[in-house]
Amino acid sequence: MILPELIVVLAAIYLGARLGGIGIGFAGGVGMLILTLGFQIKPGAIPFDVIEIIMGVIAAIAAMQVAGGMDYLVSLAERLLRKHPRYITFLAPLVTYAMTLLAGTGHTAFSTLPVIAEVAKEQGVRPSRPLSIAVVASQIAITASPISAAVVFLSGILEPKGVSYLGLLAVAIPSTMVAIFIAAMITNFLGKELHEDQIYQQRLAKGEVTLRGETVFKEKPGAKLSVLLFLIGIIAVVLYATAISETVGLIQNPVLPRNEAIVIFMLTIAALICLSCKVDTAKILSASTFRSGMSACICVMGVAWLGDTFVKAHINEIQDFAGSLLRDYPWMLAVILFFASTLLYSQAATTKALMPAALLLGVSPHTAIASFAAVSALFVLPTYPTLLAAVEMDDTGSTRIGKFVFNHSFIVPGTLAIALSVAFGFLFANLFL
Repeated sequence: MILPELIVVLAAIYLGARLGGIGIGFAGGVGMLILTLGFQIKPGAIPFDVIEIIMGVIAAIAAMQVAGGMDYLVSLAERLLRKHPRYITFLAPLVTYAMTLLAGTGHTAFSTLPVIAEVAKEQGVRPSRPLSIAVVASQIAITASPISAAVVFLSGILEPKGVSYLGLLAVAIPSTMVAIFIAAMITNFLGKELHEDQIYQQRLAKGEVTLRGETVFKEKPGAKLSVLLFLIGIIAVVLYATAISETVGLIQNPVLPRNEAIVIFMLTIAALICLSCKVDTAKILSASTFRSGMSACICVMGVAWLGDTFVKAHINEIQDFAGSLLRDYPWMLAVILFFASTLLYSQAATTKALMPAALLLGVSPHTAIASFAAVSALFVLPTYPTLLAAVEMDDTGSTRIGKFVFNHSFIVPGTLAIALSVAFGFLFANLFL
């Protein structure tokens, strides 16, 4: 019965991709309905551990955004990009990577994409170059962020196998950073020069290309303080997670587990931001980061629950089929994660659905960590929100989606960055762990 059930899973994921956005989670519920009532499969575990982390982190980020902290960070990014415009293709992914690393969500890239597009146009640089690698960097940085749900979950299942939270970050951060930098170097030569692009020339002749110039930033009174409080929250999370780690052991038998600690710290930071920065809490519910974060929770609940249900029902068959293959060719895990994340549309959902099964199949912790960046292949199907936003914000037409769906501006930089991240992941895992 595994084949009909697999078809149901894939059909649900396809339906979710067609619906887009929060519809991915809805489609996961449809798949669950068919598997449980139609095929009498016992439901798997709802990924509440992942959802609670996303909710806690998003609450703090949304409070910071309403306080003006996000606008303040964007102003710093714009200042950096305009100060060194010739290096826009290298600095743009650095900016989006850093913001995602700190925030734990790639949706922070939305605020910087317009700046990247404008600075590139002003310098005569093909905007597709910095925009494409910047979007990819914002996705891959999730697998290196200390407070992302994907990292925290993977750390939790690797801890009993002797890999600490800091050990995971020690591999994930440098491997992804180096990979993004090399990918940016190569991306800087992709496509025609802007003045040679026919679509750009046509739009320019029609007056469809505009230069908006530098934006005027009006700093809110509590903007800087909100950013400082959020950074303190991140540091607190890292220090506490390290202290309770079994390999460090500074706190023995902790009353507060890691997941719950992250939620508590982030909600506390959100409360401090609201109090000290005089934030109107009603506005938090309509903040763009809050809406995208809550949408992500529904998506993770639907697809991760569906994936966990299917995998647990057929773990023996999967082990017979894939166990020896993964042991002989460990890099195949990265390939599996790459294509799975293309369909599941979430790093956290892909990690939750497949990483426990991979470890059950005998995959080593080193291989799991090295392959981790491959859960970020959200750019393959050109329907992810930040990808679509980059296309819309580039009025030169250089950032585009081709006639054959997959021949878009993000496929080469993204695939290259993930391949390099996995390669460096194996290297650093052997060096640091």
